[in-house]
Amino acid sequence: MTDTESIEIFSVIRERRSIRNYTNRDVPDEALRAIIAAGIQAPTALGLQPWQFVIVKDRDLMQRVSDYCKPILVEKIGEEARSGTEEFLAALKNPGFNIFYNAPVLVLILGAREAVSSILDCTLCAENMMLAAWALGIGSCWIGSAALVQQNPDLLAALKVPDDHQIVAPLIFGYPGPLSPKAVRREPRITWVS
Repeated sequence: MTDTESIEIFSVIRERRSIRNYTNRDVPDEALRAIIAAGIQAPTALGLQPWQFVIVKDRDLMQRVSDYCKPILVEKIGEEARSGTEEFLAALKNPGFNIFYNAPVLVLILGAREAVSSILDCTLCAENMMLAAWALGIGSCWIGSAALVQQNPDLLAALKVPDDHQIVAPLIFGYPGPLSPKAVRREPRITWVS
């Protein structure tokens, strides 16, 4: 790896952010294949590679998933009632709000139920995919709340999720609309043991 390549890697890591505002521009299939190819380079316990991918470009299906998940989220968030959730709760109650932020693509990273390391491996895969997307000028966001769709057999069938897999990482991808400033990260707490 050259110094230039390492600078680019650190730049992508530093600058990547969750995107919740997308243009209508389609993401080419070749870009999605490249993003997934980067994802599967992630570490995987025992070399199991327990992941499988579902690419959803059907916006009507994405809307159905959003409509299914929203009332469940309203109930869950209402029960937890934490500070900072008010804005999201209000958005969920808006009939026009879509949990996928009108992104053109949803990629479900599925993990094999039988693999003990499935959730961790697929999470590492997801991070690789989000970084690769950013390097290609494509935004992403992990929509964890979309995993609630696992409670709906009809939607799971429509999404072609096999019974022996679970949804680990629902990721949206698309070209970013206007960006707001990136939130500043707190300094990490580090303990050195020598």
